[in-house]
Amino acid sequence: MPEILRGLSEAELKSLEKAVRRKADLRLLPTMILIYIMNYLDRNAIGAARLGGLEADLNLKPNEFQTCVSILFVGYILMQVPSNMLLNKIGRPAAYLTGCMVVWGILCACSGITHSFAGLLVTRFLLGFVEAAFYPGALATLSAWYVRSELGVRMGLFYCGSLLSGAFSGLIAAGIMDHLDGARGMLAWRWVFLIEGSATVLISIGAFFILPDFPANTKWLSDQERAIAMWRMEIDAAGEKDWNTETKQPLLEGFQMLMRDPKNWILVIVVYGAASAISINSFFPTVVASLGRDRNTTLLLTAPPYLLACITCAAVAWNADRTSERYWHTVGPIACALAGFIISAAAEGIGPRYFGAMIMLPGIYTGFNMSMVWTANTIYRPTAKRAAAVAFNNAMATICSIYGSYLYPNNAGPRFTLAFSVNAAMAVMAILASTVLHFYLKRENRRLEQKEQEEQAAGHVAEGAGFRYLV
Repeated sequence: MPEILRGLSEAELKSLEKAVRRKADLRLLPTMILIYIMNYLDRNAIGAARLGGLEADLNLKPNEFQTCVSILFVGYILMQVPSNMLLNKIGRPAAYLTGCMVVWGILCACSGITHSFAGLLVTRFLLGFVEAAFYPGALATLSAWYVRSELGVRMGLFYCGSLLSGAFSGLIAAGIMDHLDGARGMLAWRWVFLIEGSATVLISIGAFFILPDFPANTKWLSDQERAIAMWRMEIDAAGEKDWNTETKQPLLEGFQMLMRDPKNWILVIVVYGAASAISINSFFPTVVASLGRDRNTTLLLTAPPYLLACITCAAVAWNADRTSERYWHTVGPIACALAGFIISAAAEGIGPRYFGAMIMLPGIYTGFNMSMVWTANTIYRPTAKRAAAVAFNNAMATICSIYGSYLYPNNAGPRFTLAFSVNAAMAVMAILASTVLHFYLKRENRRLEQKEQEEQAAGHVAEGAGFRYLV
């Protein structure tokens, strides 16, 4: 225990820990959720812009729209791991993440003033390159503040930001297209990019002053609060320290350790399979449009599945933390998504297809979120390795969004059989990999327990005593 905490009673320690957690909840979670909403709005504005005349205005040829969607993920994949290693090195998420936010807001607005396929392609690539910093950086920051039993529900609430953006994006786009189409001589799709990009830049300024850094270097913590924030993370890792200002932060060592860890390669398959259908977010308006409704009704119909996904994601994450269980909380949602894919590909009626969409999105997003929670819980220390893990696994999962962008052409509706068949196969792969990981980690826990018993019999204290993987 740190010297500064030794004079406190157990009740005082618990009260101090609760105060630190409350401060983190109030300053970190709402700000991160709002940033994530803007992150997804800016990234997926192109889906609504398609309904607002983007393709016709830029004279896009077949597949050029899909190329503009997929090119974002090329930059997104390339930058995630280097970005998180750099963040772990400098230890200043408040400045780093909000600085990236300013840049991607400007790039989103620039998409609204392009006049050619090449211009849109360049802005989309650069947008992905800069936006890549946020999601893995946010997970690295959250996992530096919360112990494993608290992390799942916080990541679930954080991930709701992307789902709320999916729900609101259709509503916002419908409002813009109704009132600004033709304003100042510009079509509605240009206003979508300009308004959402400008809002991002404004929000980033306020976020800089609210977001914390890591517990070791956040200025608004008292010395006692800082000590207990760091000590509780150390206890959760069975004595291994989290990020601190005294220790030299390795830039590449964590990534090298990750590449040698077989557990993470199983997690890569889980995350990849769970994320395979996420490319649908840019095309969900197109999928819903196949129901045959007008433009505004189509945009409004995209909201309910995202709202249901938001509720489901938060509820599943909360229960996963309450029960300290990971396998069924990951596999269950993926199985629901699988059922949604099958229904949407097989059904021809409007009712069944919309029902498929209603269970599809909650399954996709909840399954992916829980797979990333499982990653952060399993690859827990050292911090450089954890930061590399959440970035690398998310980057690998994003690969499917490159080819996924070509699975939803306009002429594939209304059933989008190829897209949903690929998604279903990937969901099955994720379920199988989750099963392998479940039994692998149970075996590792038995080994840890056996090692502790042997050390105790010899009169020694095992290194990392008490740590168990969450299964």
